[in-house]
Amino acid sequence: MKIIIDRIEGDIAVCEIDGKRFVNLPVSLFENAKERDVYVLTKDDSAKEEALNKAQSLFDKLKKK
Repeated sequence: MKIIIDRIEGDIAVCEIDGKRFVNLPVSLFENAKERDVYVLTKDDSAKEEALNKAQSLFDKLKKK
């Protein structure tokens, strides 16, 4: 997914998504955001698996107490 910052209005970044639609997102989501910056959003299955394993580990520790 390609996200292009069309403009910044205060704390809001007006973003074009895949050249089809616009959404308002908090400008704080983007590091050093500037108009016309382009970001590519990708899914990270390995990070998801890591987060699930960490959550399961914490849950297992709580059950043992």
